[in-house]
Amino acid sequence: MVQLIPVFLDDTIARRSISPGDCCITTKYLSFYALAAIFEMTTTLTQTMKESLYTRLAATRQAARKLVQLDLNTTNTILRQLAAETETQIPALLAANQQDLDRMDPTDPKYDRLLLNPQRLRDIADDIRKVAALPSPLGRILEAKTMPNGLDMQKTSVPMGVIGIVYESRPNVTFDVFALCLKSGNAAVLKGSRDAHFSNLAIVELIKKVLQNHGLEDVVLLAPSEREALLPILSANQYIDLVIPRGSQGLIDFVRQNATVPVIETGAGIVHVYFDESGDLEKGQRIIDNSKTRRVSVCNALDCLVVHRGRLSDLPALLRPLAEKEVKLYADEAAMVALKGHYPAALLNLAEEQHFGTEFLSMTMAVKTINNFNEALDHLDHYSSRHSETIVAEDEATCEQFLRSVDAAVVYANASTAFTDGGQFGMGAEIGISTQKLHARGPMALPELCSYKWIVKGNGQIRG
Repeated sequence: MVQLIPVFLDDTIARRSISPGDCCITTKYLSFYALAAIFEMTTTLTQTMKESLYTRLAATRQAARKLVQLDLNTTNTILRQLAAETETQIPALLAANQQDLDRMDPTDPKYDRLLLNPQRLRDIADDIRKVAALPSPLGRILEAKTMPNGLDMQKTSVPMGVIGIVYESRPNVTFDVFALCLKSGNAAVLKGSRDAHFSNLAIVELIKKVLQNHGLEDVVLLAPSEREALLPILSANQYIDLVIPRGSQGLIDFVRQNATVPVIETGAGIVHVYFDESGDLEKGQRIIDNSKTRRVSVCNALDCLVVHRGRLSDLPALLRPLAEKEVKLYADEAAMVALKGHYPAALLNLAEEQHFGTEFLSMTMAVKTINNFNEALDHLDHYSSRHSETIVAEDEATCEQFLRSVDAAVVYANASTAFTDGGQFGMGAEIGISTQKLHARGPMALPELCSYKWIVKGNGQIRG
């Protein structure tokens, strides 16, 4: 009798190794021999995928050398052509995007990130034109000096080389990353998720169509959407100079823990608004509403309101716009008492510890009551992801202390966290929001995609 054992399969393996259809096997009882056959097939396929990917990466690495010689006018022409083609191909891009949307539950918080529509595509085209209009970040003299021995030295900005971007269900990132990489002289390796598989295929096909007219189609590479393609990218030191993950904390942690290629983290956003004892009620109401509800699925959206105990009586008024938009709250006991009878009971829940460190990405928010300013700082220091934090206060000294004390990539006083965005910072499109401190911090755009080299000119000098 053949022994049967329980096997839990990732749906990627199930779809590729078991059936070519769209089945999704989560639990199956398979014989030991069937299991061994599946693992052998999966290993073979993974190795084949890696070999094919590395062949393509070698071509991308070679193509990156052409970008160093590309003049600025040609670069800007390519970007303007891409913007025009994007608008022309809106129907085709939306059709591809719909194939992805049809596979996702509309209630999934990622659905809005995945969604393209005519206006979003027109906005993307406008952002590409803005990148074309920006000055080149290359060839800037960062430092210059002449040494006593007559050597002329210049520290000059140069491309990174080949940049890998790992991201989830946001097809707009495909456009943004390519535009910024091209303008900064970098080749781009794009590793999107299966959620945006068809959208990314259509977008990269469009990009390559434009690039082919200039003999540059290999400067962008779309990696397979399967998870198995990620590890080879993270260890491709001979082909990739830098990897930037954009997505959930789980994705970012995985990339950081498994990459041998250098990584710049674009951290998840656990974002706070602190409403101080001196806060203006009308300003606070508008800032909280905009930070939370403008677009809930993005990393600069508000996750936790921290409110001074002395202003609890104003909490119902502060959150009235959120009640009208049916935002679910997880409030501590003091806030629950203040809101009871003034906020829809079905949306009001008692907070637990985990709610104060959660990036909700949905119409959900936590509320924390503190006794004084220092408690607010302690709460942010413990739970913040170091992305974006804001204070609502009329006391100028309190605002200044908040701006000095809070450790985050972007710290605001009396403004919405929704402004943490490369476009809003005048950068054009952004490649991500860095929450680390080495090389780049905050919205990353053209200057952050450059390194530098020293150019030294002499006249026969030798060192004694």
